Amino acid sequence: MSTADVCVVACAEAFRGDGEILAAGIGGAITVLAARLARSTFEPGLVTHDGVCLLTGDVPPLGAAPEVVEGWLPFRDHLWLVLNGRRHVMLGASQIDRHGNTNISAIGDWARPKAQLLGVRGAPGNTRCDPTSYWIPRHTPRVFVEKVDVVSGLGTDRGAFDLRRVVTNLAVLDFGGPGGTMRLVSTHPGVSVAEVVAATGFALDVPEKVPVTRAPTEEEAGVLAVLDPDGLRERELA
Repeated sequence: MSTADVCVVACAEAFRGDGEILAAGIGGAITVLAARLARSTFEPGLVTHDGVCLLTGDVPPLGAAPEVVEGWLPFRDHLWLVLNGRRHVMLGASQIDRHGNTNISAIGDWARPKAQLLGVRGAPGNTRCDPTSYWIPRHTPRVFVEKVDVVSGLGTDRGAFDLRRVVTNLAVLDFGGPGGTMRLVSTHPGVSVAEVVAATGFALDVPEKVPVTRAPTEEEAGVLAVLDPDGLRERELA
């Protein structure tokens, strides 16, 4: 078992209970694997796609084409799902604050930013209309900040629809703290609560007892070996 395996399972757990809803992982192997792992094991009703425009009837390995295609998902239909709350997306973030406001647009002052990033893209619509979770591979105070430089995705204090989970290389978090603030749910094996607190640039809600993030079951480990035979998930934590 590796930290990447633990992270994939933790991300997959964010989709538990979703039922027949489009599960979308954005930004890397771990989020895509999470949706496919959930569908292959404890959440078989999830709808998954090939990353472009095909709804998949099977769950192919990373990089492989599906053998069974259930339907076509053109962009207009994808947007209909977003606007009607039928999509749970797992996004990334360059900055995130205690309420879950995220920034993928620019770092620094708006008038003269130090770095130009992606723009807001679909973050406002996703966070306002759909369940949203986050995968952040490097948990540092530069990412977990007191105030984001630009609000791209909405937080609990700005009308977010349903912020579920934040999974990082250190821990799992949610927004069950006072006033919808970020709360520590579990730490990954070998990571202490103190390490997570030190890597967070704001006051994090920490329960009295914090469990360890669960490891993959034997079944899940076997599924991961099939879905990611080249170990692409490991590269996101290098």
